[in-house]
Amino acid sequence: MLHDLRDWLEDLREWLIDWADSPVAPIALALITASESVFFPIPTDPLLIALALRHPDAALILAALTIAASVLGGVVGHWLGLRLGRPLLLRLHSRHAERVEELLQRWGFWAVAAAGLTPIPYKVFTIGAGVVGIPRTQFVFASILGRGLRFGVYGVLIFFWGERFAEFITDRFDLVVSAFAAAAIVLLLAWLGWRRLRARGGEA
Repeated sequence: MLHDLRDWLEDLREWLIDWADSPVAPIALALITASESVFFPIPTDPLLIALALRHPDAALILAALTIAASVLGGVVGHWLGLRLGRPLLLRLHSRHAERVEELLQRWGFWAVAAAGLTPIPYKVFTIGAGVVGIPRTQFVFASILGRGLRFGVYGVLIFFWGERFAEFITDRFDLVVSAFAAAAIVLLLAWLGWRRLRARGGEA
């Protein structure tokens, strides 16, 4: 199983390298990032990292491009939530809609910022922020804070230590794959445990 995972990650790495060499890669990165803020299900972090590692001198510019595209996409999501309301949120994210509304009504700015920074689906909160009526200016600043920290860290690290980081990944690929697999297993077990606790709480 670990061997298959290693082969899959190796194929993914080769694809990312080829993609990063494409002249349209920055445009594609911006479009995918903006889409991810509204409906696209795949995080754009690996694309930014691959492109920045391929062009470390432009890492800060690429990070800024990603931040701007993500925030602009978020503004579109906010506008859609404001215009189309709760039915849109329920249609796209019915399982999380009620909880997202509760978090946004309680925490507002900080809920949006946290969604922009963490693996929490940012797109759910962009639409939800419009649904609950968070002011657009407040939403934009919260998104800049969250997305700026998330993508800005990649830009800074790769700009200053890009070659060392790339060498580390290449020289220790087996170790990285093993760590990735271990982390995936831990996260899966934690998620299953959390679901079981929720199920027990619902029965009680």
